[in-house]
Amino acid sequence: MSKPEHPNIVRRTALKAGAIGILGLGSEHISRLHAETKPTTFTAKNVIYVFLSGGLAQQDSFDMKPDAPEEIRGEFNPIATNTVGLQICEHMPHLAKISDKWSLVRSMTHPFAEHSQGHMVMLSGRTDLPTGFDLSKPKPTDHPSIAAIAGQLTSTTNNLPPAIILPEKLIHRTGRVLPGQFAGQMGFQRDPYFLGCSKFNPASYGAWPQYGFNHQRGEENPKGYQFTPPSLDLPKGVSKSKFGERTNLVQQFDQQRSQLEKLAEVESFDKFQERAISLLADGSMRKVFDIENADSKTLDRYGKHTFGWSCLLAKRLVESGVNLVQVNLGNNETWDTHGNAFPNLKNYLFPPMDQAVSALIEDLDRSGLLESTLIVMGSEFGRTPKISHLPSAYALPGRDHWGQVQTVMLAGGGVQGGRVIGKSDKHGGFPVDDPQKPENLAATIYQALGLPKSASWYDLVDRPMPVYHGSPIRGLM
Repeated sequence: MSKPEHPNIVRRTALKAGAIGILGLGSEHISRLHAETKPTTFTAKNVIYVFLSGGLAQQDSFDMKPDAPEEIRGEFNPIATNTVGLQICEHMPHLAKISDKWSLVRSMTHPFAEHSQGHMVMLSGRTDLPTGFDLSKPKPTDHPSIAAIAGQLTSTTNNLPPAIILPEKLIHRTGRVLPGQFAGQMGFQRDPYFLGCSKFNPASYGAWPQYGFNHQRGEENPKGYQFTPPSLDLPKGVSKSKFGERTNLVQQFDQQRSQLEKLAEVESFDKFQERAISLLADGSMRKVFDIENADSKTLDRYGKHTFGWSCLLAKRLVESGVNLVQVNLGNNETWDTHGNAFPNLKNYLFPPMDQAVSALIEDLDRSGLLESTLIVMGSEFGRTPKISHLPSAYALPGRDHWGQVQTVMLAGGGVQGGRVIGKSDKHGGFPVDDPQKPENLAATIYQALGLPKSASWYDLVDRPMPVYHGSPIRGLM
């Protein structure tokens, strides 16, 4: 992604550029250096943003309409939760048992019913599409994602990035990378850190391997699919002594450039480099990523599948000091239930999500971190009230895209459990009480991270831009 031409460079940046020239590095490091030295004065709490790419049907999950006509209500029945008067889908029994720990917003709304647009607004917290928005690819003029803003304005106490997205980037089956996930106007150097745990396969859906499926064909696990958290072992051929030599060289280089750093007011020449070295040298960090060797009881609670492993890894990263973790439960728009909706939700999507997310909430509660960790679960949009069928593509019916209303679940971070904010109409098509926009959801996340209402993020030419474009959702706390 290209950067704006002819930026206004202040004296401080010019000094940095001079230092870079002396050290023989390219000009592409200027923005990276400048961004890394931006002061961070905010004390962050934690957020886990569980994103269900494809669009979760509100009528089939958290906002059921059992009294609506058959073509609206669908095949599933509601069950009681442990909150009086609150019902959810029968295929989410684990979440039903712990409803005292989560609440619902049943009136989240925006005007878009296209995947790229929906991803853009729900991952950036901005309803207005950026100038020049492209459905087919991310652009440097896009709004920065919530994760990117958290990465710029918060800091960790260790060498892990402040914001991490896992287990992979959101990619369409055609190979198109969905916009909304990146830093956009902040510059590519501020993209969130994507922790690649999955080997993307364009045929993959669901929670491999226990709940792998294909939208048309049903149960199916693509060949060659893997879930492998990044190895923190030394590269092949690099012995511990060689690694020590390399580290010493870095230290010598640091000493040689110390005067240049003082001149340019650079706090750290390359924190990315420091993080990589620290992760390799710190044995405790290896344990964070060693999901395969977690104890059997923990793995059984979360589930031995990509949804479970991803939620467990998110919990460990929060424990290790990461401020925001975005967990993509399913790639390739997994929750896009145009057809075969009810068997796919029943057999392949609800069971692993229900298991993994409930385990995450309970685990954080047991460890004392739930109060300081906000969990948000939502999609790019909801689904149409009326069931439809496209027999040329699917054997059974489903629901189409619908941006006018969706349900978002929130837990922890001070959220009072068992509450319902807002209301949709009798068919689950439009909000009829307390409508909430993506700006309100983003503000709720920023508030949980400890960012003040006066907070700003900075673009490539150092212009401050407001973080908040709405108020936190009222009634949750």
